[in-house]
Amino acid sequence: MRYEDLYRRSIEQPEAFWAEAATAIDWNEAPRKILEYTQPPFRKWFAGGTTNLCHNAVDRHLAQRGDQLALVAVSTETGVTREITYRELHREVNAFAAVLKRLGVGRGERVVIYMPNMAEAVFAMLACARIGAIHSVVFGGFAAHNLALRIDDAQPRLLIAADAGSRGGKVIPYKPLVDQACAEAKFPPPKVLIVSRGLDAAQPRVEGRDEDYAAMRAQVGNQEVPVEWLESNEPSYLLYTSGTTGKPKGVQRDVGGHAVALALSMRTVYDVGPGQVMFSTSDVGWAVGHSYNVYGPLLVGATSLLYEGLPVNPDPGIWWSLCEKYGVRTVFSSPTAVRVLKKHDVAYIRDHDLSKLHYLFLAGEPLDEPTAQWITDALGKPVIDNYWQTETGWPVLCLLPGVDMKPVKFGSPGLPNLGYKLRVIDETTGNEAAVGEKGVLVIEPPLPPGCMSTVWNDDARFLSSYFGHFRQLLYSSLDWAIRDKDGYTFILGRTDDVINVAGHRLGTREIEETVSSHPAVAEAAVIGVHDELKGQVPVVFATLKRSDAGSAEAAAQMMRTVTEQLGAVARPSRVYVVNALPKTRSGKLLRRSLQALAEHRDPGDLSTLDDPNALEEVKRALERGADAGS
Repeated sequence: MRYEDLYRRSIEQPEAFWAEAATAIDWNEAPRKILEYTQPPFRKWFAGGTTNLCHNAVDRHLAQRGDQLALVAVSTETGVTREITYRELHREVNAFAAVLKRLGVGRGERVVIYMPNMAEAVFAMLACARIGAIHSVVFGGFAAHNLALRIDDAQPRLLIAADAGSRGGKVIPYKPLVDQACAEAKFPPPKVLIVSRGLDAAQPRVEGRDEDYAAMRAQVGNQEVPVEWLESNEPSYLLYTSGTTGKPKGVQRDVGGHAVALALSMRTVYDVGPGQVMFSTSDVGWAVGHSYNVYGPLLVGATSLLYEGLPVNPDPGIWWSLCEKYGVRTVFSSPTAVRVLKKHDVAYIRDHDLSKLHYLFLAGEPLDEPTAQWITDALGKPVIDNYWQTETGWPVLCLLPGVDMKPVKFGSPGLPNLGYKLRVIDETTGNEAAVGEKGVLVIEPPLPPGCMSTVWNDDARFLSSYFGHFRQLLYSSLDWAIRDKDGYTFILGRTDDVINVAGHRLGTREIEETVSSHPAVAEAAVIGVHDELKGQVPVVFATLKRSDAGSAEAAAQMMRTVTEQLGAVARPSRVYVVNALPKTRSGKLLRRSLQALAEHRDPGDLSTLDDPNALEEVKRALERGADAGS
């Protein structure tokens, strides 16, 4: 079927379209109603139907493909590769579920998972899904403060952590961060389960709270734990994302809609089916890691390749070596990773037999044309951009090679995905933007299956954050976009104060609050500045309480404070100490003007500027160079 016909059907006959898509997964009880939409924008997909993600990802494949590889977990950090069949995955997930039960975890209770890309992270996620617990995976690079915020919001029954992670051979102990987060949290979990790889010998234990996974795994043996059949709209997991306030938002995903959307996307967007191999390079702590390292490939009976390590270690050909060895069909990575590889000889790619590789998909931040062209030439395969958000859980804009492959246009992630009723509108009037005219990308509700249900325990924030921007009831992506005459959409950047650093969304407000917590700082403004490698990097402009304080020392301390409280991912690229920050007469910081100056652009309309000297102060600081960073 042509893309245009299938897309039109998904928009004009959504219930018939999604009823058909729902046949791709197993239901214990068939849905009573495909779409229940009585309280817009809240909606319920496949209402009354009961299913289970773990059953669909593992159990139902045992009869036909029990001895097929389900998961290949490769770590160039530890030098360990684990090849796990569906039968072995079933055994390990059941054992993990039995351990969860022993630790008092039940249906609807939250489990925080703080682990790198290791096989046990996948076992833990699937075990939670099996027993109806709600997992919340926290990226292992986040600092203790970030972890504590997520603990307090989710109020978990259990926290599961690796003893340590590793990056570039440098061991990063997790247990001290866990202990610090539990000490800071108002609602620390009663139990902490440690999965040790022997990377951290010290590993202090808290008596009565901490448990060792290996010991408990031995105790439960090969117990089988029956699946909990969940109503389609019960929560499956929480995943926290930065917003414009300091408090992260708990994106809540459902069960049935999530499974149906991912199963559809594996076939249509990524063109991966049973027995084929998908290699997603994401961390399990991100939305891509949830959707396409874990659930998506397993839902369709494919093999998922999980990688822990750098893309250039032991050499820049490691990913392509794995593609050759395991016959990878589809790779899903990020523009940042490709820009890293671009610094190295193209022979690292071309020296490998990639005859089974069909596509490279890239997402996470805008893909620039030179990077797209370089990797397309290097691979000789289609390189397909796609655009989505943590909130959507699967692509919003894409090309669908599994249906009808349209031409790639460098700089555009493509066309509206199935089920997404997209518009580009003027932010002031709400009217449709003309072809080639900049506007805000919005989705007409109801959101399709797979998208977030709400913000965890905060329906009001769900409404205000996503549906409170226009007179009409519309989901705002908070991204600027333009659409060309062929219907392709181009993403131009954020409309709010969230920046995209190598695919990691960071709220500038959160970094500002952290910088301002330093006793020497009077005020701070954080902006995202274009970076050739990472897309954007955080840059800090700060004023000090005392003019005689040492600028360089204070700036270095600000960087350390951010790293300690938010993690290395949020560390500012540069810090400038200035005597004044540019503001409007009403006291609002002119962040867009700061960003324009930092990127050597026209700062725009400054008619509302309160103190012209403040802007000159920033210009002088940029000319003399940063007080910290480079």
